[in-house]
Amino acid sequence: MNLFEGIIMGIVQGLTEFLPISSSAHLVLVPWFFGFNTPGLVFDVALHLGTLAAVVAYFWRDWLRLVQAGFRSAGTREGKLFWFLVAATIPGVIFGYFLEDIVETTLRAPLLIGVLLILMGLVLYLADHYGGQVRKLLEVRFSDAMVIGLSQALALIPGVSRSGITMAAARARGLDRASAARFSFLLSTPIILGAGLMQLAKMDPADLNLSFALGMITSAIVGFLAIKFLIGWVSTRNFNIFVVYRIVLGLTVIGTVLFRK
Repeated sequence: MNLFEGIIMGIVQGLTEFLPISSSAHLVLVPWFFGFNTPGLVFDVALHLGTLAAVVAYFWRDWLRLVQAGFRSAGTREGKLFWFLVAATIPGVIFGYFLEDIVETTLRAPLLIGVLLILMGLVLYLADHYGGQVRKLLEVRFSDAMVIGLSQALALIPGVSRSGITMAAARARGLDRASAARFSFLLSTPIILGAGLMQLAKMDPADLNLSFALGMITSAIVGFLAIKFLIGWVSTRNFNIFVVYRIVLGLTVIGTVLFRK
């Protein structure tokens, strides 16, 4: 990718990894819409490292407390939350390991992505509007964590959205919006780390270049701002703006596919 495309894709990744609108869908659709070169392995690594830096920079204090509580006082609410996050990560790791190649080769069609953007937008709307506002982050139960973790496995499919499906599952389980968002972001940390390390192991160090650096830095900065924005947004508002965006984008993609035929 050239430098301009690298910066644009870094911005796209940073925004869409943490907003409930599907980063994998946008990383397929932006090159498809605008004729960009398709990001390869090297750039995938850059984007994952950038968003990893963003979520760690925002939540490092939370992770420090949780890790300490998990190993020193596992019976406390924070200690339990740490181990619930560990358990909730397992389904995503298993599904990702066995199904990544299938998803990469068969489930990236724009028409399917457009349909899933709409369907999962409706799922987010229903979960948000009919889910209770009764529990905080430290009141998460093991059953909640496992439902959210299992839902995360669906995010392998472009158009679903990891943050969107996990926030919807958390809302359906009765977490308030801010707690649903924070649990989703905390849960994303080991998944993004694992995906980044797996791709990094496949990469030739000679491929490191300016586009790689710019993509990583851009996605890190924009990702951090996206997290901050969403945490503030859901503290006082619902998810409707993201639902509308998903539906409009999904209809646009479907219309474009049909028009191009």
